[in-house]
This record gives sequence, structure tokens and C-alpha cells, in this order.
Amino acid sequence: MAHITKSIDELVAEQGGVDRQETFEQLWAITTELFEKVKARFDITQDGSSVGDYSGKDGAQGFLSAWAGPEIDWLIYSWTGNPKASFTNMHLTINLGPQYDVPHFGFALGTTPDLFFYQDYMPRKDLWTHPEYAEKYYGGEVNDTYIEWERSERFKHFISRHMYTRVAQSPCSLAYGGPVCAEGIDDLRKVAHAQLDRWIAWVDAAEQQPKSARAAQADRDLMIRRTITEGDPANIVVENLFGTELCDQLVATLWGRDRTLPRPE
Repeated sequence: MAHITKSIDELVAEQGGVDRQETFEQLWAITTELFEKVKARFDITQDGSSVGDYSGKDGAQGFLSAWAGPEIDWLIYSWTGNPKASFTNMHLTINLGPQYDVPHFGFALGTTPDLFFYQDYMPRKDLWTHPEYAEKYYGGEVNDTYIEWERSERFKHFISRHMYTRVAQSPCSLAYGGPVCAEGIDDLRKVAHAQLDRWIAWVDAAEQQPKSARAAQADRDLMIRRTITEGDPANIVVENLFGTELCDQLVATLWGRDRTLPRPE
């Protein structure tokens, strides 16, 4: 299988003036479908640190909302970019509270101007020393889905330039790029809903961790979330569109620096 090893900013720079408004609307609709499904299952409230709508130069825009609740430590529902100039990026990232050891749910769609797709169940334990956890959450159907996408003739595996991002991915992380086409968007919608439905079922069936383990779990979760967010290579694209000050605020909101809602216990 071919791989994509260029960074997001390199891909955008190569084709920086492609109108992807229609594609953005289709991808944002998929992201919103998933968000509505999450809202129907979990009790969540929008955090006071949410940025809402914002704008930058040359038509760049974005929206960033953060949410939390009794079971959800931190949820991001957002988009950023310039749909008429190649680059868009949208997120639905869900970090569970420390009462569970179920993996977190990470999801992103975008245009570079080609399609970009990421989905992962972010591990809450070291998979090397917890093989039973690895098999429970990454074997079977999850592994089969990964192999299926690796064999895709439409999508190419996207490899992040950021080493720590690769460290934090699971062995079954889905990260791909492909041509803008109806068939590709249909593929993305199907796998996105299947992956989210599976994750919700895991949470429904999960047993709670002992309270003695939760503080360490919460510290680990926050450290990883902050490190990934601050080191994201795509941050430079956002900085170029919106300036350093707003970019810093967006990054801080993504990991929850200024959150107002309490963390679940």
C-alpha cells in the first residue's frame, strides 16, 4: 500500500487554492451526525472556555466547542480552515472520565485539498504489558477494519511527521488520505458510524475502575491529550490562517487548559 508522508502544511501548500466548500459541508455533516449520536447517549454540557465561531484572514473561519459531563472528561466538536482554499479540519474527540479504562474516541475529517480521515480508539493502558486489554479492544472486528483499510485501493495510509503522535496511536489507528469522490465520502460515513457505535457499546458494557486508580488515570489522560495537541504539526497551518494569539487559544481549548466545568471523578 502507498503511504502519504508529506505534512498537512506541505499538502496544502502544493494545492492551496482548491474550492472544497461542497466537500466540507458533506464532511461536517458526518461529524455532526456523530456528535448528535453522542449527545443522545451522554449527559454533556458545553464548557465556558468554548470559543464558538471565529474568523481569520482571506476567508478563513472556524468553530470550536468543548463539552464535559459525568462520564465525559473532555469532548471537542470543532472545525477550522478555509473551505474555498483547500484546507479544512474537523474534530470529534471524546476523552472519557477516569472511572472507565475504555479507550478514548478520536475522530477527524478534512481536506488538504484531498480527503483526510483519522479515527482511533486511544489506549488507556500500555498495550505491551496489558495484552488482554489489547485483545479486548483492538482484536477481532477492530483489527479486521484496520486490515481492510490498509488494503484499500482508494485511500493511502497517512503517516504523521510528529513522532509523539505516532507513539500515541493504537496499532489499529485509521489515518488515510484519498481523492474527493462520492464513493470515498460514503466509505468515511460508514466506517465513522460503525466505529462510534462500537465505542458506545463498550462504554455501555464497561465496569467502573476502583477509585484508587482514577487519579493516576486522569493525570495520564491529560498529559497525553496536552502533548498531542500542542505538538500537532497542523498547528502551523492554523497559525498562518488565524495568527499566533488565536491559534494559542484554540490549542489551549482543545486540551482544556481554561476549562470551567469540573472533571469527572
